Amino acid sequence: MTTPFNRPPCASALRMLVPTLIALACVPGQAAAAERKTAATADDTTLQTVTVNARRRTEAAQSVPTPMAVLSARTLEDQRLYRVQDLQQAMPSLNVSFMNPRQSSLSIRGLGNNPASDGLEGSAGIYLDNVYLGRPGMAVFDMLDIEQLELLRGPQGTLFGKNTTAGVLNISTRKPSFTNEGSVSSSIGEDGYVQNQGSFSGPLSETLAGRLSAYRTRENGYVMNDYNGHTLGGGTRQGFRAQLLLEPDEAFNLRWIADYNEEDSSAGTRSMFNTGPTINGVNRYEQRAAAVGATLARGRRHVNLDAEQSVTVFQGGTSLEANWTLPNDFTLTSISAYRWWDFTPRNDDELNVRVMDNVGQSARDKQYSQEFRLASPTGGAFDYVLGAYYFRQEMSNKVFTYYGDLADTWNGTPNGALNDVSSVGKGEIDTNSYALFAQGTWHLSERLDLTAGVRGTYEEKQARVRRGAPVGGAAVSGAAASVRNARVGAYDSGDLNLYSFSPSALLSLSYRFNEQLMGYASLSHGEKSGGVNLSVASAPVAGADSLLIGSERANDAELGIKSTLLDNRLQLNANLFWTQVHGYQANAYDDVNLTSYLTNAGTVRSRGAEFEATLRPVRELTLNLNGSYNDVRYLSYKDAPCPAEVAKASCDLSGHNVVGASKWIINGNGTYEWQLDPVRPYVNASYSFRSHAVGTIDDSRYGQLPSYALFNFATGLRGDLGDGQWDVSLWLKNVFDKTYYTNLWNSPNGAYTGVLGTPRTLGMTARYDF
Repeated sequence: MTTPFNRPPCASALRMLVPTLIALACVPGQAAAAERKTAATADDTTLQTVTVNARRRTEAAQSVPTPMAVLSARTLEDQRLYRVQDLQQAMPSLNVSFMNPRQSSLSIRGLGNNPASDGLEGSAGIYLDNVYLGRPGMAVFDMLDIEQLELLRGPQGTLFGKNTTAGVLNISTRKPSFTNEGSVSSSIGEDGYVQNQGSFSGPLSETLAGRLSAYRTRENGYVMNDYNGHTLGGGTRQGFRAQLLLEPDEAFNLRWIADYNEEDSSAGTRSMFNTGPTINGVNRYEQRAAAVGATLARGRRHVNLDAEQSVTVFQGGTSLEANWTLPNDFTLTSISAYRWWDFTPRNDDELNVRVMDNVGQSARDKQYSQEFRLASPTGGAFDYVLGAYYFRQEMSNKVFTYYGDLADTWNGTPNGALNDVSSVGKGEIDTNSYALFAQGTWHLSERLDLTAGVRGTYEEKQARVRRGAPVGGAAVSGAAASVRNARVGAYDSGDLNLYSFSPSALLSLSYRFNEQLMGYASLSHGEKSGGVNLSVASAPVAGADSLLIGSERANDAELGIKSTLLDNRLQLNANLFWTQVHGYQANAYDDVNLTSYLTNAGTVRSRGAEFEATLRPVRELTLNLNGSYNDVRYLSYKDAPCPAEVAKASCDLSGHNVVGASKWIINGNGTYEWQLDPVRPYVNASYSFRSHAVGTIDDSRYGQLPSYALFNFATGLRGDLGDGQWDVSLWLKNVFDKTYYTNLWNSPNGAYTGVLGTPRTLGMTARYDF
């Protein structure tokens, strides 16, 4: 029997599924393809109305008094944004910290940089088809058959299923259709890049429709391993999604979704950014590397690793969403979901000698959720949404370290303390979350609306952290035995419990000055519960209570406008924000025990301005520009980790900038399509700029992320074929081959390593929509 954490025999089936879908492309589309064809050739210079589900009912984005950015499926395709970590090139105030699927996080306005935290949910929530994803890594897959992405900024805990103090990324996939339609695409590029995608949808009966989608992506990577001449950073990703939509009448619909994704790659390969400080003429990293006989890599896109670097991920889930239209036009919604995620790494020690043979943390997660919502009809003086939510998560991890025969020299520990010693620890945490929520809007006049919302969330968390006795190594005594016991000695935290009640609230006032201009102001409060460090860290000395992390509480104020100008050819939105977070949850690094750990990093303030503009001056040209200015810093963080250049046990980082938060972000994109017949040429160009950012929480001057700008370009031809449309494009990403790091990490002996961004890549894509 296949269990959620055993690898299902899906790989061969996936390799067969994509060609099958491509073959289905020969089936001619009907109404859906005709609609797309009509839309593509319509003589219309106005912008299309974008609808969102930000307030748990479908409405125009320009009428929702909330700062948000929306990316359509067409935008994702034109800019080749096919992974979550690409989205920061198109959205303001967004940062995606990514090393591998486990060590990834989403931050909005500089809040939420807490990756690799198995015992803690993120500050920015991610939702897939109305289902909350308990781990950011659950969204690390190729975005297949996406309908739309919505980024909601600021606390969103009132209506969304888990309290989110920074914001929400809402991912919606395409639904099954009752007319035959589909899409197939194939891409090839440099560094062995090959991607195939396919989807097909149509009626199975008069009341039942289905949709099937699949993808497979393969790339070699772009970091050279000098040790064996292999390239790292690439691998294979593949997955599929199956759906059924039942609509027996206008009053009821039922949507079932099942998906599966897997990855086998060398994601997470870190390149040397800086070997750290030189103090009194000695660079500790370089000195100890020489002492163990290590040869450092020759350049930025080079590493020198003698052990395997790999990541395997298996994940999937299913959900059932039912919607009933009740008498008097009330809508009752039920969403039931189950998801699982299995992550296993194998990591080298960054050197070409046996300091560590393997080190890392595997993780397994199962989650169950149930949501009920009741939405009142609209059109009256007052409308509302209320509901209940339950979420259960069962999370476990395995922390392993296998030292080599040079461990003591590298770590500066007594001879024999760590050499050839192995250590394995286990952590587990079970979460039960219950919530009731309600939000209503009073239409005080034809122009003035008042919205108020409240949510109460109660959570229980039971956890335990254990580590077995060290295995291997020589028999030791004295100082060596003390060091061994401190680093890898047996430990059991016993039962750990957290109980918390987290209220959220919203008060918003919006005024429509005319049909083209709306202004709004809002105050909101969001909270998220605490968590548990699922690695031993310093608990044997500081006690088991040191593994517990307190709640995070955010107060937010917004002031903004949304406008539609120039006869609906220009949309211009802008807002000011001020957020203050107490008990900010962050990820720090313990250089003594060589491990990351969770901590409450005092009080943080995030303030700034954001804007989004879309202009269609003529029928052929569409321009997009968005950006943000964000000043986010610690107001109080007195017991903080020190940077490598400061020889102290703790530092005061009050007034310092928060890790990973660029003060300036600017994204621009333009598309021009010649309206010719029968072939329509087009060009697309995009620009993304991010200013300097602090690389690690200690704010070391040796770990600062430089600013960088990226240019992407594509050109192609579109045309009609039968009832469908074909598209062939040539694209170039990172046109000027900018070498840049997407994030940085602390490494042993005061060094800093990071994940390099994709180099200049030339490729071609062929697509057919029918």
